[in-house]
Amino acid sequence: MSNPPEYAKGLEGVIANESRLSDVMGQEGILRYLGYNIDDLVENCTFEEVTYLLHRGKLPNQAQLDEFTKSLRAQRELPEGVVDLLKLMPKDATPMNVLRTGVSMLGCYDKAKKNQDRELNEKRAISICAKIPVMVAYFHRIRQGLDLPPVRDDLSEAAHFLYLINGEEPSASAAKTLDVAYILHADHGMNASTFSARVTIATLSDMYSAITSAIGTLKGPLHGGANEGVIKMLEEIGSEDKVDAYVEDCLANKKKIMGIGHRVYKVLDPRAPHLQRMAIKLTEQLGEPKWIRMSERIAEMMRERKGLNANVDFYSATVYYSLGIPTDLFTPIFAISRAAGWTAQVLEQLEDNRLYRPLTAYTGPTEDVPVPPMSER
Repeated sequence: MSNPPEYAKGLEGVIANESRLSDVMGQEGILRYLGYNIDDLVENCTFEEVTYLLHRGKLPNQAQLDEFTKSLRAQRELPEGVVDLLKLMPKDATPMNVLRTGVSMLGCYDKAKKNQDRELNEKRAISICAKIPVMVAYFHRIRQGLDLPPVRDDLSEAAHFLYLINGEEPSASAAKTLDVAYILHADHGMNASTFSARVTIATLSDMYSAITSAIGTLKGPLHGGANEGVIKMLEEIGSEDKVDAYVEDCLANKKKIMGIGHRVYKVLDPRAPHLQRMAIKLTEQLGEPKWIRMSERIAEMMRERKGLNANVDFYSATVYYSLGIPTDLFTPIFAISRAAGWTAQVLEQLEDNRLYRPLTAYTGPTEDVPVPPMSER
């Protein structure tokens, strides 16, 4: 048998396409969207502005932002059949499974046949971005036996989601906190779910299929599901005095600590400090600093012992938890924000499309294996 050619396991380090959307500089700990540093965007922009930036390639002026925001809010209403589907789902279904199915069903209501038309796809992108948060919130309320608040057109994306899940308008600080989290998660290079979306649309499928693929990929605990794992870990530890022993046990037995380290960032994840500050502020306001103190101790020990830093999931978990959001909605919130990037990546893929078709390093037999008769197998 000949040795297989060298290959990059998991496609690590392989450049598969060109993109102007997000620059993930892992060695330097820098993230930019179309040249704008994530720190500046968080400081000066809203999630709606960042979504426009990703979709249209530039930051909007006020008139453009007003028009774009109006378009988003006008697309929030779900088709009646999708609402009925949400009501038929098992109450104990995983929200990510429900969201994946809901987005797939949205495609059944799109009667336009031109899947590669730029203008139509921009409208589809806005519609998907507007409807994903409504689906997440509505299923959450349905499973609790609560009524479904009518969608509104006078609230920002972040404020509207919090209004839908709680049935009342959020405070300005809560809405701002979620808005920042949305911005930080909006896009992130050729991550696994973005790759799924681009691979799917590269077959000249359709926008809904591409985003359904992305949602299925994001669900995994090694990708978007990591933030749920952080809270489960903190709850398992239970109290501050047990943190050191837990970390030591994980290190001794080579167990993964959720939210620590990153596939790309070799230094501090540039998104993490923003969420860290918000987590500290929220826990101080709520008078329940235990979770953030536990988190900080874990992060400190992992820096000292392994040279690894906390990533965006590590602190986003505490932020969402402090906002009163159920743990199994953490990953759907990731999907809400990342839909801006997924749809932008799909639009970009279609500009200069080429089917993804990597090779495999075959390791099986290299000569014909005779097929034995049934009696000898």
